[in-house]
Amino acid sequence: MAQFLFFLLALICVISILGFILSKNQIYNALCLVVAFTAMGGLFSLLDAPFVAVVQIIIYAGAIVVLFLFVIMMIDVRKGIPPEKNRWTLYLSVGISLVLAAEFAFSLSKAICFLKTPATKEIGNPTALGHILFTKYIYPFEITSVLIVTAIVGAIVLAKKREEE
Repeated sequence: MAQFLFFLLALICVISILGFILSKNQIYNALCLVVAFTAMGGLFSLLDAPFVAVVQIIIYAGAIVVLFLFVIMMIDVRKGIPPEKNRWTLYLSVGISLVLAAEFAFSLSKAICFLKTPATKEIGNPTALGHILFTKYIYPFEITSVLIVTAIVGAIVLAKKREEE
């Protein structure tokens, strides 16, 4: 039964992310993210990590997607990018794609090493998770929070510039 649930949740997650990628409507993109994050919460619950599953659903499917929706509402995406700025955005998107591909390769190599280690029951324990998060992974945790705040400030600055024009 657990294997069937795993494949079902993984399929739901993959389909919703494909819907996110293929959809042109930003509201549908946010809804696809909610479905994907909820399915990932279900996957974490299958790993006997109820704390991480609940945090995944409450924080990501709730708060982060609401934040995305506020940013979408603030920025008028119907205007598009002016033609003179298309080349600049193309170079930027290629650079970001290369960085994300390198990050994915690095994460995949770490995940393969993690899968080779024997599993412990402390994966879903909030105390052990907090200890690991705030000792071994403190720098990635803080860098992620700074990136999220930077993205929010950038969205607000872009929305203000468009109002002034």
